[in-house]
Amino acid sequence: MNAPAARRAPPLDELIARLSALHPKPIDLDLARMHRLLERLDHPERKLPPVIHVAGTNGKGSTIAYLRAILEAARLRVHVYTTPYLVRINECFRLGRTGGGVLVGDDELRAALEHCERANAGAPITIFEIQTAAAFWLFAQHPADVVLLEVGLGGRLDGTNVIETPLVTVIAPVSMDHTEFLGNTLAAIAREKAGILKRGVPLICAEQLPEVMAVIEQQAKRLRAPLHAAGEGWHVNVERGRLVYQDERGLMDLAAPKLFGRHQFDNAGLAIATLRAQSLFRIEPTAFEAGIVNAEWPARMQRLASGALVEQAPRGSEIWLDGGHNADGGRVAAAALGDLEERVSRPLVVIAGMMGNKDAGAFLANFAGLTRHIIAVQIPDREAAMPPDRLADAARALGMRVETAGTVEAALRSLARLTYEVPPRILITGSLYLAGHVLSLNGTPPG
Repeated sequence: MNAPAARRAPPLDELIARLSALHPKPIDLDLARMHRLLERLDHPERKLPPVIHVAGTNGKGSTIAYLRAILEAARLRVHVYTTPYLVRINECFRLGRTGGGVLVGDDELRAALEHCERANAGAPITIFEIQTAAAFWLFAQHPADVVLLEVGLGGRLDGTNVIETPLVTVIAPVSMDHTEFLGNTLAAIAREKAGILKRGVPLICAEQLPEVMAVIEQQAKRLRAPLHAAGEGWHVNVERGRLVYQDERGLMDLAAPKLFGRHQFDNAGLAIATLRAQSLFRIEPTAFEAGIVNAEWPARMQRLASGALVEQAPRGSEIWLDGGHNADGGRVAAAALGDLEERVSRPLVVIAGMMGNKDAGAFLANFAGLTRHIIAVQIPDREAAMPPDRLADAARALGMRVETAGTVEAALRSLARLTYEVPPRILITGSLYLAGHVLSLNGTPPG
């Protein structure tokens, strides 16, 4: 008699769908549910290695990528929690190992989420909150030297803001986004971001607009949190294509980041300043250089050199992928494209898909001086995605030539039918959800 077949564990998608149904809203900023669940889990957030807590509108993920690469180059074990994911939820959870971290496997992630589900006992809780609790519980089970923790949305009421005394807090550039949750002024949004500051804990801050900096300075002063601000406590510049960082401790002349764009020098500088503001770990200059050069962060001005989608584009064209989705994200992507144009001139086509709550006009305006050719597409499998016709209207209002396509593949095929004297440069942008879809289609998921 044959042995019974082993029971196959249900896909993680089914578990995520079940957990998502525990709260009627995908986003509901309130820490009470998080505190209740963490108490039932015996407070794993109090059993973590030292935490570096990172907030901001743009650049959080890239800054964490540099922090991780530098710390790992220093032979430290680094747990990392970032959101959202591009293709698989496992991307949010990286477990520290000597020599480099690894994404959590399906079985271990399922066990952590189900453990939190049982502790929650059916109470209302958002999917972000329960997966954040699962991250804390996972990280508390595995020894490491440091945790890199990215704020999901805002800061003050974000589910990650339960760490009582982080090693340092970090605020990347703040700009307008998620106004329906954070407020419709820069000062209001800055107050939410500055909500991660803790009494006496150093804050490392990127260069900010004056109205943002005023709020952050006030909060730092109130909490007596030592403030290390770009342009005051530390400086980062590009000289002869190299990254030159300087603070009161001295100067470092480092190779340029592998991640593309002038803004990546600023993100790398923020990571360097963060690690130089703490005294728990000693980081040698060689680790800083290795981390800056080796850091990777998908869908941030990422060149797609090969893959199923690339094969459908015009022969010889360049395809770039960027998950920018607000005005400032569009600005840095457009600046990077301008740098590319100075090196090698090509006609530019922007394939864009956005979520319905984004300001399409403010985002696309950044590209008005670079191209008049926009192809609007729908983000698949997202009920709240912006209809392509609405995105097209925003482009037309800017004087751009625009068409719509049913899919990214269809957009690329339509371009392949055109005749170009010089193969085009194609940017696919507007949403991290779209970027994840593109990476999956192309067969190049994040590792």
